[in-house]
Amino acid sequence: MTARAGPGLLAAAAGLLAAVLQFAGALKSLPGLAVLPLDLTLLAALGLLPLLGLLAVGRAWVLRPVLAGSLLAAALLLLWLVLAGGWSASRAVLAEKLPQLVLLGPAMLLAGLLVGAEEAVLRRFALAVVGIGLLVGAATAWGVASGQVVLGGAVGADPERLRVQYQLAGLAIACGGGVAAVRLAEGGGAGRLTWLAVLLALAAAVLVPGGRAALLGLGLGAAGAPALLLALRGRAGAALGWLAGMALLGAGGLAALLALPGAEPGLRTLERLFGDPATATPARLILWGEALRWAGLAAPWGLGTGGFTLAAGSGDARALHPHNHALEALAEGGLPGLLLWLLAFGGGALVALREMRRVAPGRAARIAALTLPVALTAMVSTDLGNRMVWFGLGLLLSLAVEARPRHV
Repeated sequence: MTARAGPGLLAAAAGLLAAVLQFAGALKSLPGLAVLPLDLTLLAALGLLPLLGLLAVGRAWVLRPVLAGSLLAAALLLLWLVLAGGWSASRAVLAEKLPQLVLLGPAMLLAGLLVGAEEAVLRRFALAVVGIGLLVGAATAWGVASGQVVLGGAVGADPERLRVQYQLAGLAIACGGGVAAVRLAEGGGAGRLTWLAVLLALAAAVLVPGGRAALLGLGLGAAGAPALLLALRGRAGAALGWLAGMALLGAGGLAALLALPGAEPGLRTLERLFGDPATATPARLILWGEALRWAGLAAPWGLGTGGFTLAAGSGDARALHPHNHALEALAEGGLPGLLLWLLAFGGGALVALREMRRVAPGRAARIAALTLPVALTAMVSTDLGNRMVWFGLGLLLSLAVEARPRHV
């Protein structure tokens, strides 16, 4: 097998393994996969690495100069966070988070860059994400319907793990829903009915785990990515119509579900979205406020990498991080951390906005569908050590990379 098999077997294998690597946290919740003797993330990485190597040597790569600023800022951000660990009061969080940042962050960014730049691999990757979303959604629904907790194991065994894996399941479903919506918008004939059924199934599945961010992420992907596809094809009116139609469909669907007796208790996302606000503490607002307060107190250099939870009084435990990457960079990395984060991730978004007109509309739309839910998650959940966010940055930057056949 050579890199010239990209449109075929190589592309399919690389796309599938990249999807497994990106959503391994959600797949580990499936019956059978949770008890593998080896970590699923490691298995996927070991399989993907040689395939990406073949892909890299088998293509002629054209990198546009606009990439330089965001890549340099990402490298400097990681270097700064390593230096900031020197004055952090944390030991446990720092020891867990820093290796993920320094080792996994660049590797995932490079993987996202290669996957997004090779359109054949990107298509297989996106299709595999839809399959993962359907699998995880079905497993979640079955676990709830049968009274079993599939995600994370038995009830009460590890509440934090349960919460995180429900979030990862919702994110996989949301990304799959965005890709299904893109296929619906670009398809024709009977194929559209199939993709409509897939989209509706994923929209129903995202209501089960309880993640409000996943519901919003699916809405962003399913509305925004196909609208981008239509706009890039020169159909601005159709793009606006798609946005309006998805908004009406979403609002109508939620209204119909809320009107059904007993629907809210059975669908955890609806329960959390429309339940009594007095029954839940707005934890994110508290964390954001604390992050801003400590950013001011520790200005201009910050608390040090991983130091927020200790300063905020929640101990040397990672769970109660700021739940917003910008605020985390500010609180722990100070003003230099925030500036570098803005140049890396904000710069990556600007690169994507600039370059999306130069590539095929379907490629830009798929990347939008796969990154919009991840971007939302980065601003309301997870921390900078989350490898999925770095892969998403690679996908955005891949719009400024072109993979051409290598002639020998």
